[in-house]
Amino acid sequence: MANSCKATEGPCNVPKPGVLDFINKAKWDAWHALGSLPKETARQNYVDLVSSLSTSSESSGQVTPAADRKQPGSDALVVTSQDGITTITLNRPDKKNALTPQMYHDIMLALEAASKDDSAIAVLTGNGDYYCSGNDLTNFTDIPPGEVEDRARSGAVLLRDFVDCFIDFPKPLVAVVNGPAVGISVTLLGLFDIVYATDRATFHTPFSHLGQSPEGCSSYTFPKMMGPSKATEMLVFGKKLTAREACTQGLVTEVFPDSTFQKEVWVRLKAYSKLPPNAMRISKQVIRNREKETLHAINAEESSILQERWLSDECMNAIVNFLSKKAKL
Repeated sequence: MANSCKATEGPCNVPKPGVLDFINKAKWDAWHALGSLPKETARQNYVDLVSSLSTSSESSGQVTPAADRKQPGSDALVVTSQDGITTITLNRPDKKNALTPQMYHDIMLALEAASKDDSAIAVLTGNGDYYCSGNDLTNFTDIPPGEVEDRARSGAVLLRDFVDCFIDFPKPLVAVVNGPAVGISVTLLGLFDIVYATDRATFHTPFSHLGQSPEGCSSYTFPKMMGPSKATEMLVFGKKLTAREACTQGLVTEVFPDSTFQKEVWVRLKAYSKLPPNAMRISKQVIRNREKETLHAINAEESSILQERWLSDECMNAIVNFLSKKAKL
């Protein structure tokens, strides 16, 4: 990854990176602040920060404006169909199943295919200890200053299209939350028909900490499920919920002991998959259709607001602070 400041001593005279180039912005600020220290001390402090930022695998929890970056082909998403169930598995356990822009595209394609295949229900789950840690922080890097607005715009379009796929999915959609969930993997849960969680799961939406705002229609679905006050605790103040708390507040359908989670959930899902599929689709349509237009409007509004947030100094500074704190851990 290219450094924003090539020099290793003295003041940083390189122009400040673009507003959305968060990691290089953090490097620039760090070197700028260290310029007056003794050379050896400044050099070592800067190298420590850059190394920490570059190797960080933590995630921010939200889709980023770097929406059109193509990732190499990988096995980051595994789709299987068996026993009347199409299962979409997030498969980056070493990165806590953090999402890349390519994974957003792949999930949309998987949902489109699942809507037309012979399965009765569809499941989204994660491989490893995490369900999903939100967005991969490396998505924030290396955005040229001249492309900032275009990236923000394309990111908002990707986010809107991604959430629309969940709103429009015609079959019963089940989240099997096998571990901690962060950001958009939490906000989307209001669009699922059933959410089963291990008692080891937690649910965290740290949007204000990142200078951002809610997405996934959560500004509508969360207050409706849990009331405005509880929704505000999560979406505005970033309160992390346990699985039991999430179940009490209506975000989770049922919580299972971690030791028996997989066995109990899949036995139940296999039984559900044997129900008449057309009856299930029609019943979901009756339950969900009256709100589809509202959800699409909410999604468009949330995506537009996030596009503005990504271009704000407040968001930039919050992300830089987040990265710097993570680097010091």
